[in-house]
Amino acid sequence: MTIEASAGTVLGRRIRLGMVGGGQGAFIGAVHRIAARLDDHYELVAGALSSDPGRARESAAALHIAPDRAYADFREMAEREAARPDGIDVVAVVTPNHMHAAPVRAFAGRGIHVICDKPLAHSVEDAEAMAAAVREAGILFALTHNYTGTPMVRQAREMVAAGELGTLRVVQVEYPQDWLTTPLEGSGQKQAAWRTDPSRSGAAGSVGDIGTHAFNLAEFVTGLRCESLCAELSRFVPGRALDDNAHMLLRFAGGARGMLWCSQVAPGHENGLRLRIYGDRGGLEWAQEQPNNLLHTPYGEPPRLLRRGGPAMLPGAARGVRIPAGHPEGYLEAFAQLYRDVAEQITARLERRSADAASLLVPGLEEGLRGMHFIAAAVESARRDAAWVAVGT
Repeated sequence: MTIEASAGTVLGRRIRLGMVGGGQGAFIGAVHRIAARLDDHYELVAGALSSDPGRARESAAALHIAPDRAYADFREMAEREAARPDGIDVVAVVTPNHMHAAPVRAFAGRGIHVICDKPLAHSVEDAEAMAAAVREAGILFALTHNYTGTPMVRQAREMVAAGELGTLRVVQVEYPQDWLTTPLEGSGQKQAAWRTDPSRSGAAGSVGDIGTHAFNLAEFVTGLRCESLCAELSRFVPGRALDDNAHMLLRFAGGARGMLWCSQVAPGHENGLRLRIYGDRGGLEWAQEQPNNLLHTPYGEPPRLLRRGGPAMLPGAARGVRIPAGHPEGYLEAFAQLYRDVAEQITARLERRSADAASLLVPGLEEGLRGMHFIAAAVESARRDAAWVAVGT
C-alpha cells in the first residue's frame, strides 16, 4: 500500500510535524516546509524555530502555529509534545550543524521520529551519541541528502545494481559553487557566517557543506563503500577559517577508483553537482542542474539520453515522478520525495504494517555516520599532507 492510499483511507489525517530551527531568515527551514507540504502528507503544528524567544514567537505566528505550540526551547517542546494526545509524530531539525545533536537526542528520548538536515552533526563524537540515542529509542531517523530523492539518481542506482555498467571501475563526482568566492561571511550574511565558522559548522567547510553530498551520492548510486581517501583541503580566501575547496582521490571496495572535487570558490558554478560512473560495460552521467536527464553510454553503442517520465524508467525511479514527462522536476521535488518516503514509513508504523520497500531508500543513520567519518578522514588526510587515510565505519 502506498502513502496516498494509507494517509487518506486508514490513517485518516496528516502526519503532525514539528520543527526545530528554520525561523525568520533561515533558508533551509523554508525548503523543508515546502517539501513536507508538496505531497500533502504533513501538517506543521509545533516549533521551536529560534533560540531567541521573540523571534521564535514571531516565526511561529507567521507560519500559523498556535501560540501554545510555539516554543522558545526545544527541550520543552519535546516534553510537552510527547505528553499531548495530539502531539507531533516527527520533528525536523534544521539548525546549523552544532545544534543537531541535542535536539535529536531530546526528541528521540521522547519516542518522536526525527528528520535531520545534513551533515549529521558537528563532530564524529556528537554523531555517535546521536546514533546511540536513536537506536535505543527505536525511532525512525532520516537524513536529508535530498539528491537521493531525484528520480534519475534512483534510476542510475537501479541500473548499476542490475549490472548494466558491468564491473565498476571509475567514479567521478564533483560539486562546485561560487557563492563564497569573496569573504561573504564578513558582510553579516547569515548562511555564510555559520558555514565558515568552526564552532558552528565543524572541522570542515566546503567538505562538510557540499562535499558530503557528493560523497553520499557516489556511494548511494554505486552501492560501493569508499574505503580510503587522500585529500588536499584549501582555504583560498584570506582569513577564512575553514576549507573552501578540496580535491580528493578515493579508493572503493572491490577495486574501483574515484575522484571528488568540491569547491565554493569556483566562479561560474552555481550548484554544479555532477556524477560520472564507468564500468567495463558502459557509463552513466548525471548533473544536478539538469536533473531530469541521465546519459547512458553502453560500450560500443550510441549514447542514450534517458529522461524522467520516459518509458525506460525503472520502478524505484518512477515512484518519484509526480507530473508528466516534459514538465521538469528538481530540487524541491527531490526534497519532497524524502518527506514522502518518511511519511510512508511513519504511516506504516502507525498502521502496523510493512512499509513500501521503495520508501526505504531515504538516507539514515548509517549514511549520516559515513558522512561524518568522510569529513574526519578528509581533514586528517589534509593535515598529514594528503596521506591516505581510512574512512571509518
